[in-house]
Formats: sequence, structure tokens, C-alpha cells
Amino acid sequence: MHKSILKLFTPPAVLALLILTAAAASQDLVPNAMAGASAKGMVDLPAQKSAVGGVTIKIKPLDLSSEAKEWVFEVVLETHTQDLGDDLAKTAALIDSAGRQAAPTKWQGDGPGGHHRKGQLHFAPLSPQPASVELHIRRTGEAAPRTFAWKLK
Repeated sequence: MHKSILKLFTPPAVLALLILTAAAASQDLVPNAMAGASAKGMVDLPAQKSAVGGVTIKIKPLDLSSEAKEWVFEVVLETHTQDLGDDLAKTAALIDSAGRQAAPTKWQGDGPGGHHRKGQLHFAPLSPQPASVELHIRRTGEAAPRTFAWKLK
């Protein structure tokens, strides 16, 4: 019985098996490699973090492409020292490389209060697409806004 199984593993059969395995693996990798990226201009921008006065803010741009219907930033606020009562729809601003400023169109996420908040800030896309953007978040009691910057081009 062992000899009949070994006959199946001739060099052409092994080569065909390797080719089929490689083709199947590459088909699985293509969608994962493109996860989070559109075919037209979406760039995966890194998350940024700012820790001041016991409050950490983490911002991750989700889609700032020129094709996006809205620009969305994921926002996470964490603290163990104070209440997070910020109204991010009123205290955030997006500023482009030409100095134009835009207010958020909405905040979608946890309401004010508590020690951990997560949500998304939505903005109308800036057009023409700027070379870079800065997201400013003003917090009560802090001398300067938190600034998060990304290059788009």
C-alpha cells in the first residue's frame, strides 16, 4: 500500500500540487492585503496618541481619501483622574495645509462623562485634497489644543 501512495508523488504531481497551493494562498492574501484600503487613493494613516494631564487621546484616521463621502477619525479618550465631559463636536477642528478650518459634522459614539470614551468624528471632505491635515481638540483646563497631524500627499 505504501508503494501505491508514493507513486502519486511523482515530480510532476508534486509540482502541480505546489502551484495549486501557491495560487490558493495568493488568492487568500490579496483581500487581506487590501483590507482597509480602497482601490482609489485611500492611504492607511497611522494612529497618534497624546497624553497630557492624566488624559490620553488616541486618534486614527479611517478614510481621508479624495473619494470618501466623509472623512472619519476614530477617537479614544481614557483617564483615571477626571471626568471626560468633552463635547467633541464643538471642541474639535480640522485644519488643512492652507490654513482652512472645518468643524465636525457629527460625533458618533459614547456620550460625555466617565473615564473611557470611544467614537468617531465625522467631517466633510476637504476639497481640493490638501497635502496635510491637523486635527485639533481643545480640552477645558488645557492651555493649548491637542494637535494630531498627517501628510496626505
